[in-house]
Amino acid sequence: MERKIRWGIVGPGNIAHKFTSDLKLVEGAEVTAVASRNRDKAEKFADEFEIGHVFGSYDELFASDSADIVYIATPHVFHKELAIKAMNHGKHVLCEKPMGVNRGEVEEMIKVAKANKVFLMEGLWSRFNPSVVKTMQMVEEGAIGEVSYLHADFAFYGMDRDESSRILDPNLASGSLLDIGIYPIFLAYLILGKPTEISAFSNFHQNGTELQTSMIFHYNKAQAILYSGLTTASKMEAEVSGSTGEIFIHPRWHEAKGLTSMVNGEEKVWDMPVLGNGFTYEIEEVQQCLWERKLQSDKWSHQNSLDLVGLMDTIRQKTGIKFPFEA
Repeated sequence: MERKIRWGIVGPGNIAHKFTSDLKLVEGAEVTAVASRNRDKAEKFADEFEIGHVFGSYDELFASDSADIVYIATPHVFHKELAIKAMNHGKHVLCEKPMGVNRGEVEEMIKVAKANKVFLMEGLWSRFNPSVVKTMQMVEEGAIGEVSYLHADFAFYGMDRDESSRILDPNLASGSLLDIGIYPIFLAYLILGKPTEISAFSNFHQNGTELQTSMIFHYNKAQAILYSGLTTASKMEAEVSGSTGEIFIHPRWHEAKGLTSMVNGEEKVWDMPVLGNGFTYEIEEVQQCLWERKLQSDKWSHQNSLDLVGLMDTIRQKTGIKFPFEA
């Protein structure tokens, strides 16, 4: 077996807990370090996951020799700064989605990755979910004919959160679009590519946070209807429809454990359980890239991240979504 990859966790919150639980399930992965601005929080996390190196600041982890790669799981407003610091210390980076708040941030991160010759990937775990991979494969093989319609949504009730929370505080790049709207946008991009035209509409909180966004992606021979929101929950079943059949990715589709296909009137249910929380497939891809000395993934490349954030920038421009820290 290849040498073990040593992982450092940056920002031991809820997502990091799920991710680190999955790291423990992946062969060749070793969780060796954790950093938080709150040392007590880092120590508690280290005790839970038996992590040897604990740091009360992110800079200390970056400067140490305790990890080969860091997983950045902070609120996304901090992604660019922390990723760049880590890469300037020679660390490889898996950065939780969205990689940056806007295209300019992502461009800067990629530039630094290339200058330091380190691996950088956006942590868009759904790209590696078995049900999503199977859907992509079936579409590419022509199993449902020519795709001309896609529907995907992602919504949960978040209005009971404190206004200082990451989803409701504009200073933390709050709102549904960057946090969960990225998933429906990603699926449309994965299956249909970049649209020729986008229509989008948003509703806002009194503090300026975007709460609901509906989107239509128009293509020459297809349309995608997408939605994200924080004011209600939604079913979260994704549909990909072609000239000879349909694929329904089971709820919640971004972390699906199966799908149903309907081809020429014949229904088939595909049971596709996931290992752990579902981050394992993303982790395996990153580790394989590192063992092969790749600086980006062929399955979710720097260009894919640029395209995705570019689509979100366009939606933000059309709907007026802006954050206080942006010029």
